[in-house]
Amino acid sequence: MTTIELQSPIKPSRHRGFTLRPYASLVPPSTVLLLFFALPMGMMIGMSFHGSDGQQWTIANYQRFFADDLMMAGLGRTMLMSGLVAICVTVMAYPLAYYLARATSRWRMVVFALAIAPELAGVVLRTYGWLVILEDRGFVNSMLLWAGLISEPLPLSRSMFGVVAGLTHVVLPFGVLSLMTSLQGINPNLEKAAQVLGASRPAVLRHIVLPLSVPGVVSSLLIAFTMAASAYATPALLGGAGFKVLATMVYEQVLFYIDWPFAAVMANVLLVAMLVAVFIGSRIEARLHNNLHL
Repeated sequence: MTTIELQSPIKPSRHRGFTLRPYASLVPPSTVLLLFFALPMGMMIGMSFHGSDGQQWTIANYQRFFADDLMMAGLGRTMLMSGLVAICVTVMAYPLAYYLARATSRWRMVVFALAIAPELAGVVLRTYGWLVILEDRGFVNSMLLWAGLISEPLPLSRSMFGVVAGLTHVVLPFGVLSLMTSLQGINPNLEKAAQVLGASRPAVLRHIVLPLSVPGVVSSLLIAFTMAASAYATPALLGGAGFKVLATMVYEQVLFYIDWPFAAVMANVLLVAMLVAVFIGSRIEARLHNNLHL
């Protein structure tokens, strides 16, 4: 028996040098980030070191900020408001996100549409809606007065409560989407197996679903925190003139006092505070993730 071997000619491999072609797709987004984020941020950081009298490269504005009790109160109020909104959004969004991640009925799309429906209206429109509900003669106080539960209107608007309620409504869809994505990545068979082995439904949620959804929880907290900390319209309308947070104080410094260097300082402090919160949140998430897999 004769065997015929067919050998194809082997082409010598060429040494390919460094090419920029794989990185060409990064040029458009990098250009956009450079022009509309990095460059303005650099200009704002540089502006913060300009004195009001034209003096350059001074830290007097930062010393003025941290020595001013009003500024520090505004910073503390901003962090407290953002933290409360982050907790409220995550706690309210978790059950809804879990239902959307596990439901298979036709009502799932209806619930999903209702969950993201607030984003179809503008922030100012939704804020004015809450103002009508929470003001002294609004729906809530009118119903409580009619029922005889209170003798005078409660200060629901122009307070921390009103601002947190309004911002929670604004940010809630983002928390739902973040948590739903994380919960969809959890295998439902894990829950079924735990129930077959005798675990109750609350125990399954506590010991299996909640630990595995930690990345979504942290992501929801961070998204809600950063969005609330940088919000302007809702604190300005629902909080009133006496409710000062950094976003509204920056607006006043730019338009009323025409002190752009000091406004840049306030914006930089707000940015650093949000970056610190994101860093702490990411470290906590990494530690919980490592403990879960030990």
